[in-house]
Order: sequence, then C-alpha cells, then structure tokens
Amino acid sequence: MLEHLNRAMDHIEDHLDGTVDAAELARIAMTSEYHFRRLFSALAGLPLSEYVRRRRLTVAGAEVLAGERTLLDVAVRHGYTSAEAFGRAFRAVHGIGPGEARRTGAVLRSQPRMSFRLIVEGSTAMEYRIVEKEAFRIVGKKARVPLVHEGVNPAIAEFIKGLAPETVQRITALSDREPAGIVSVTEVLGDKRVEGTEVDYHHAVVTGAERAEEEFEGLDVQDVPAGTWAVFESSGPFPQTLQNLWRDVFTQWFPSNPYASRPGPEILRTLPSADWTEAAAQLWIPVERMPV
Repeated sequence: MLEHLNRAMDHIEDHLDGTVDAAELARIAMTSEYHFRRLFSALAGLPLSEYVRRRRLTVAGAEVLAGERTLLDVAVRHGYTSAEAFGRAFRAVHGIGPGEARRTGAVLRSQPRMSFRLIVEGSTAMEYRIVEKEAFRIVGKKARVPLVHEGVNPAIAEFIKGLAPETVQRITALSDREPAGIVSVTEVLGDKRVEGTEVDYHHAVVTGAERAEEEFEGLDVQDVPAGTWAVFESSGPFPQTLQNLWRDVFTQWFPSNPYASRPGPEILRTLPSADWTEAAAQLWIPVERMPV
C-alpha cells in the first residue's frame, strides 16, 4: 500500500503544472477515491487539495523569484486563469503578493514534497476482527462539533452534559445490536480529518432496522446499510487510548492491510474505569476489501 501511495505522490509532482485528478491518484494507489482522500488526510495532516495547492505555489514561488517568466506566464503555467486569482492564492500561502515578492526578493514559505514510510513503534500487535453486519439503525441525539485530536473534546462533553438523564435512559433501552450500550458515533464531513474540522457526533445506540418508527419519536435516527466492518480493541489511559486507536488505524493498519475505508459512521464503544482515568475501547470502522 505504501509503495502505491508513493507512486501517487510522484504523479502529483509530475502534474503540478496541470490537472491533479484525485480519481487518478486513487487508481494509482489501487484504492477508492474516498479512502485515498481519508487516508491522505490522516497521514499528511492536511487535505489532499490543500497539499496540492501548497506544492503548486511552492514551485510557482521559486519561478516568481527566478524572474525568467512573466507573472502571468507563471500563473497560467500553474493552472490559474488570471493574474488576480494567482495573486490571491500566492498571498494566502506566502503572505505576500507575487509582484512584491519579485521586487523585494522576499522570503517565501515552502511546502516540502511528501513521501510515506511505515515506522514501527514498540512491539504491541493491533487486535482486530472483520465483521459482516446486517443493516441497522443508529438512534440517539446528534450534534455538530469540531474534531479534537488530543484531550477531551469540550464541545462533545458539553453536549452530553446537556442531555436529560431520562433521555439517556430511553436511548440506552433501545440497544439490541452489537456494539451494545451507549456508543459515540462520528461522521467526518468530506475528506478532512484535521484539527477543528466539523463532524457529526451521535450519542446513541445501535438497534435493529426492523423496529417501529414510533419508538424513536424525538430522537435522531440514521439507517446504516449492511456491510463489512473492521473492529479494533484497545485499553489504557483515557482519553489518549481512544484517540491513539483512531490514529493508529489510519496511519498503521490501513497502509499494512488489504482494506480501505468506505462511507459510513465510525462507532466507538467506551468502557471507562470508575474514576475515568482508564478505558477499554472498541472501534468499528466501515471497510471494503481491496484487490491484492
């Protein structure tokens, strides 16, 4: 997988003065476009489109300072239809306009070329299983919150605190499918997984698709079709263990296994210790098997 990812990175470099097509990158990486975008964002720490923009303007910046082409030629060469559009994009990355940069010989910002390699840390194997799951429903309460990579997410904590105890009891009673009990369900909007990205968060349970709609009155309901899920388990300090599990799945497990993520909710079941300093975590990720 890493070899194919790096071939896709080479393709980006070869097409910075033309069109960089995400579907073609996914084909080179031998995965789906959805998974390629998600995996790239997790590994690189920024969305694919932002990386391409920064690389393109890094190369353009060197051409601006070299002075061998007019600014309009540089703009057109890197896919901008006007000097004004190029100027706005250039300033957004470098903090200065291209004309001023050329006149003053300014110091510009550079986005290094990325490549991926697997770093093995420690000797603990990641435990997982593959589950074929029938259609089900996620039932509970939903809020849109910013993504937080480290520490407690204050928006989620505030949202849960605001739920009435009787509402939580009612939701809990609807649980009749694995994973059992109250779960945290996250749906990333688009292909970004960077800090601050908005996600839909459900404080909910998993229940059967055959249940009557009347049971869910006043609650948020989402139907999830049948499919394949990878289930990961880990335990340790709270909340670091939960967040590290998510990180390791996308940065270590996916690049090393013949599976790709597919659209769908990511489900986390947490069993905390009495003082909330430790927790056992079970993470469900929707996946599809890729050709090897």
